[in-house]
Amino acid sequence: MNILVIGSGGREHAIVWKLSKSSKMKKIYCIPGSGAISKIAECVNINILDFEKISDFVLKNNIDLTIVGPELPLSEGIVDYFENKKLKVFGPDKRAAQLESSKVFAKTFMKKYNIPTASFEIFDNFEKALKYVSLNPAVVIKADGLAAGKGVFVCDNIEECEDALKKIMVEKTFGEAGKKVVIEEKLSGAEASLLAFCDGKTIVPLIPAQDHKRINDYDKGPNTGGMGAFAPVNIVNKKDSDEIFNCFLGGISKEKLNYKGIIYVGVMLSKKGPMVLEFNVRFGDPETQAILPLLKTDLADLFYATVNSELNKHKIEWHQGYCVSVVLSSGGYPEKYETGKEIFGLGDIKDAVVFHAGTKYENNKFLTAGGRVLNVSSIDTTLKDAIEKVYNNVRKIKFEGMHYRKDIAIKGLSQ
Repeated sequence: MNILVIGSGGREHAIVWKLSKSSKMKKIYCIPGSGAISKIAECVNINILDFEKISDFVLKNNIDLTIVGPELPLSEGIVDYFENKKLKVFGPDKRAAQLESSKVFAKTFMKKYNIPTASFEIFDNFEKALKYVSLNPAVVIKADGLAAGKGVFVCDNIEECEDALKKIMVEKTFGEAGKKVVIEEKLSGAEASLLAFCDGKTIVPLIPAQDHKRINDYDKGPNTGGMGAFAPVNIVNKKDSDEIFNCFLGGISKEKLNYKGIIYVGVMLSKKGPMVLEFNVRFGDPETQAILPLLKTDLADLFYATVNSELNKHKIEWHQGYCVSVVLSSGGYPEKYETGKEIFGLGDIKDAVVFHAGTKYENNKFLTAGGRVLNVSSIDTTLKDAIEKVYNNVRKIKFEGMHYRKDIAIKGLSQ
């Protein structure tokens, strides 16, 4: 079979890498891909929002299935476009993708279908929002739309609240994504990422993972797209996760949402019990880079079962052990950072897989080309050994300004 993966980051590199191990693969394509992905797939430089060109490419190259990695094409309706042309595509349609592209839509959906979540209010006016937080400034403020994982502000005082609201609603740091904000109760507790394949009728969960959002050790500093992850984690019991997924499945059924893809549920273990923080309508990044190395079942089979509404025939098998994935970022990320720095030491990696999140390949050299540059993932039978193995490999890689957290998965040792 021929498969096309849309995207260019570490998540897409991990998906292509896992698909390349399937005996069912005839050829893998990636749009636009990257220098690293080009080692295992044919990369084609087409804009990921140019649906006409992508669909023409799919038809010309007899591609059996298209897998959409990032959220932006999903939110812009690539699935609707492909399905109108009778092309098989993995992912929810534009209306269902609002579960990620609109915090307002997602929180309203959670409330309507009894999915446990923090109490919240919605505002489209700066002054009214500021007046609301002045009564209780310990809140979480979220831009309504997509903001590359940076539109969430955890506040403890009125100054932080005002700064967040100004960035979102006045300065328009996130553009149209900041026309509305969700202000919700601030919760505390450990977090987990629950991912599952969903074909609209059946949910098949993956192993739970845990992301590390803050830029610095011990969860200090600003939020990022994620500085590392590990899997599996056992802090959410199966009964609670099943209940969340069942409520979700009931909700999309009643709302008649066209959902054939991955559902990602960010959960916090609060004093009130498990509370859903957010939905993502695609594979998490960097969770995918910690989950897929442990997957034993053929990934291509799961993709096909999802788009054909046959997930009820499948059960996922996993390799024993743990996977830890550490992100290496450019100095200055998540704010301003420099690119074009040569990366050294990739040839010295052993007992690990390196997924390229933001690199380019020029003159036989890999250079930095993004905020999050690399994901280094290692597997071992115990979490302690997996942590030791991954950091032994991380220390072999060098580039100017390189930054990484030194505590990824450490909290798992006490969980």
